Amino acid sequence: MSYHKRRRDVLKAVGVTGAIGLAGCSADTGDEGDGGDGDDDGGDGDDDGGDGDDGGDGGSGGGSPDLITVIGYPESGIQLFRDYYSASDGEEDILIPDGLQDPSLPGQVGNEMSNVTGTAPAAGGPNQEAFEELYRDEYDESPGVFTSQSYDSAAALILANVAGGENDGTAVRDQLRRIANPDGTEYGPGEFLDAVEAVADGENINYQGASSAVNFDENGDPASAAYSIWEFAGQDADSVDVQETETFEGSDPDGSGPSADESPGGLGREVSLGILLPETGDLASTGQPMIRAAELPAQQINDSDIDLEVNARFEDTNTSPDQGVSGAESLVNAGVPAVCGTASSGVNVPVSEEVLIDNEVVGCSPSSTALSVTNLDDDDYIFRTAPSDQLQGRVMAQVASERLGAETAATLYVNNDYGQQLSERFAEVFEEEFDGEVYDQISFNIGESSYSNVIDQALSSGD
Repeated sequence: MSYHKRRRDVLKAVGVTGAIGLAGCSADTGDEGDGGDGDDDGGDGDDDGGDGDDGGDGGSGGGSPDLITVIGYPESGIQLFRDYYSASDGEEDILIPDGLQDPSLPGQVGNEMSNVTGTAPAAGGPNQEAFEELYRDEYDESPGVFTSQSYDSAAALILANVAGGENDGTAVRDQLRRIANPDGTEYGPGEFLDAVEAVADGENINYQGASSAVNFDENGDPASAAYSIWEFAGQDADSVDVQETETFEGSDPDGSGPSADESPGGLGREVSLGILLPETGDLASTGQPMIRAAELPAQQINDSDIDLEVNARFEDTNTSPDQGVSGAESLVNAGVPAVCGTASSGVNVPVSEEVLIDNEVVGCSPSSTALSVTNLDDDDYIFRTAPSDQLQGRVMAQVASERLGAETAATLYVNNDYGQQLSERFAEVFEEEFDGEVYDQISFNIGESSYSNVIDQALSSGD
């Protein structure tokens, strides 16, 4: 077990960034049973294997697709895109989700990747600018994808712990909606210490986050979420170019679900928090900034004169279900009542089912977006600050049709829950709501030495 607790000196924050509000993008739970994960959406890649290039649903013919949707993670994406640009001159539009939002990818691939458009859950909350300034002051760098969700997850879990007055998972669970959903005094990252003191005094607060308003619905999912539409900035860039950000609301934007009637609060104790994110493995490039963001709320308290100490215990998932479960067990054995993590559904689902739920420990993932997380039999112990792929699949289909003008598509997806279910959700909405046609859905495995076969299959899927 490793233990992370870092001291920082300067903490500042203020501001609000607006977003374009679009109604009607309902984040219903549908019937997509055991779905995927964006996670970072990354997803924890090697979770449930499969046959790799076995192909998908088959197509109906009509030439090469206008669009190829690629769902995967950076390490495998390097070889996959190298093989793609060896086989194609880049005439097709390519659409990718947040799992491949790595600014260094073009440099590693050796191509500008100018035909690639991405979507990703964004920092579109009412306190986005406040968080960004706080993160820059702490780390002298700009926050990356899912960092705002990581901060909000850790902040909400700490506030719920302080409100509950004890290191107890059930107490944290019962306080989460009380400190986050409407009907309380509003606080954000810039006023986080004031929020801590307020809940310690038993006051009712409404935490307003960097990633969203952080209103949890009855499933523990965000009731609304912002998405960015972005492009790669070049082979030497250290960030991506965000073209626009739009906010999509579910059918219950204020959130709902069980909540405590009061907050015992109290000071003079240690608050325990677990952080279970990928410092190594396929999502390391995304996970490391997420870890830093998750540590910030604890640092704010530990650097203040508030009579509380936050013990933030960290475990690395290594982007692996087995190591994620092992790390979760270490945190539970250490008495942690709530965990910020994991990063992806390939890890989040087994960690939740095998460790957190049975031990009555709260999990709040900042980037696990799988539909399967919504449908867990979790007794309300599993939350997340990242939106479900139920919503991202629709966003991707809308971008494909309305922004890129695609009428036909093929999907290449990493062979796990995240990839399969996001591919299926995209295809469903693209065909049923935007009159498109998906020629084929083709799976691939992580860590292959070549992806030429699946690339060729996607490029010829309409033949």
